[in-house]
Amino acid sequence: MSTDHAPLRHLMPGWFATVMGWSGLALAWHRATPALGDMAAGISLVAGAIAMLVFALLAAALLLRWQRHHAAVREDLQHPVRHAFFAAIPISALLLITLAVAHFGPGVPGLGALWLIASVAQFAVTLWVLSRWLRATATAGPAAWNWGGITPALFIPIVGNVLAPLAGIPLGYGAWAAAQFGLGLLFWPVVMVLVFVRFGQAGMLPERLLPTLFIFVAPPAVIGVAVLQFGAPAPLAWMLWGMAAFLALWAATLTRRITDQPFGIPHWGMSFPLAALAVLSLRLSDTPEGRWLAVPSLALLALASLVILGLTLATVRGLRAGTLLVPEGPPVIPIKTQTSAA
Repeated sequence: MSTDHAPLRHLMPGWFATVMGWSGLALAWHRATPALGDMAAGISLVAGAIAMLVFALLAAALLLRWQRHHAAVREDLQHPVRHAFFAAIPISALLLITLAVAHFGPGVPGLGALWLIASVAQFAVTLWVLSRWLRATATAGPAAWNWGGITPALFIPIVGNVLAPLAGIPLGYGAWAAAQFGLGLLFWPVVMVLVFVRFGQAGMLPERLLPTLFIFVAPPAVIGVAVLQFGAPAPLAWMLWGMAAFLALWAATLTRRITDQPFGIPHWGMSFPLAALAVLSLRLSDTPEGRWLAVPSLALLALASLVILGLTLATVRGLRAGTLLVPEGPPVIPIKTQTSAA
């Protein structure tokens, strides 16, 4: 099991994007309940059960990986790109708790404590990810800034913080949820600028990372839902919806290049953003000025469902064929930057 070809060795934290995708889809179907009735609620419960099962399996597998392949976990922690995906673990927990609150209400015993643990873990992971920037420049100066390592994956810890109000407010942690939301709101434009500068400094992403461009959609979509949770004026949510919709169409211009790539876990980067955009669209379609969005929002829900089902089938096929859980291809960034970023 300690060989370089042991599948468990290559179980990267990015696999939790599968939980994010299914959890986001479950929330989207729950949001569609007013329009589609009990059928939507049932589909939401099934999707949520799948997300919970996958989360439990991945959590157990990662614990086993830590025991058997400690060096591989340490390598992920030091990797300039993969380290950001560790934020997908507490995000997955936050999403599952948010789904539980949506279905069963905030009165479920222990749910508030679980949310607080996941929220603090998300805050800590964000602090750890962003503190790497300070450590790198402090030890090696400006030359340590690794533009090749700046990818849309850095949005993942940001998204985790802006998710906080969705369950935090009904669970009675509104003040902390607002503080955590502010953290994500601050760093969202910072990371966006950094990624665009990276495009200018180091070129477009490697082909196998192109699906992660859809992650651009997640922050404005989730922020749009969260500001409505805070009771913000509807025009603010519409502004964020416009940004998210445009970014989705912008990323979709590369659909052909994305589908031409051999399937890999980066393709799951499309799942949660599409589901989050569907949630916001369905929410706005309930407003008087959003009636026109009723049909497009359901179409977006159907698209997100088809994409996530397709990704799931491709994942199952990849596991059976042995094309997943294998060593990565050539590095996506210069090797010399990895040590300085650690």
